[in-house]
Amino acid sequence: MVYERRVALHTAPPVLLIMGPTASGKSALALEIASRFNGEIVSVDSAAIYQSMNAGTAKPTQAERDLIPHHLVDIVSPLESYSAERFRQDALRCVEEIHARGKRAILAGGTMLYFKALKHGLDSLPEADAAVRAEIDALARQKGWPAMHDRLKEIDPITAARLEPNDSQRIQRALEVYQLTGKPLSSLHGQTVKDSNTAFQFRTLSLMPTERGLLHERIALRFQSMLAAGLIEECMALRRTYPGLHAGLPSMRCVGYRQALEYMDGQVDEATFHFKAIVATRQLAKRQMTWMRSLGNDSELDPLKANLLKEGLEAAQALLEY
Repeated sequence: MVYERRVALHTAPPVLLIMGPTASGKSALALEIASRFNGEIVSVDSAAIYQSMNAGTAKPTQAERDLIPHHLVDIVSPLESYSAERFRQDALRCVEEIHARGKRAILAGGTMLYFKALKHGLDSLPEADAAVRAEIDALARQKGWPAMHDRLKEIDPITAARLEPNDSQRIQRALEVYQLTGKPLSSLHGQTVKDSNTAFQFRTLSLMPTERGLLHERIALRFQSMLAAGLIEECMALRRTYPGLHAGLPSMRCVGYRQALEYMDGQVDEATFHFKAIVATRQLAKRQMTWMRSLGNDSELDPLKANLLKEGLEAAQALLEY
């Protein structure tokens, strides 16, 4: 159902967006803010949407969900796809319902495309085509994603320049768009934007680490926590529960899961698995911070400082005043 504007702009309370790279402490800060300001949390995380995927997604615990309602968590099967446009509609509906209950909406996560969809709308791009994606995936299995990246360089050097050779999901999408439209993805960005106007006042708090080394340490610790939480065992259970599960699905392209599948299938040894997962997470954090700079913010904090919660609460109070 398409979201319809039903709340007058001058009466709608501000909606707080908390964005930051992986391992920056977004979830803990969102919980504190929601608790302090009578809020509910809407997850902005393209991995947390998947059911049965817990060890590698840092979802809120059941105790945290009991304390503060969380939305858009565990909403689709790992076999399904979930678009940024679908997120936008779901998130706006959740925000409206939260406001109707007299609560504040706190949107927190690290999927920057979702934040872009909320703040600026979406570029007018073709919908995903399962047949075209299957064709691209089949070719990638034969030649490898670096070769597909080389192909992308030929047709869309601008997009290729910002993607890593093994960034399968984004390379696939860029090739898919070209195959469907005959035009490079870079030429379509910003041409026709879907309506980004809503009744809500989005105010953004960005968590931008300044010490890259400290963030990398947190990322390594987070990966060890994922392993301790049973990432490998969870992947085994996923294959048993969902027989159609394969590495090409969006759910299995989540950082940690795709590397775990490679290890389980004997493509890499344990040490290489650990190394690749940590490096991929670092690359993800780098992309997230690049996105954050382009999206802009109303307040920015360094999440690696010891007083993050105190400063975060003060920033939230200032942003939520209206």
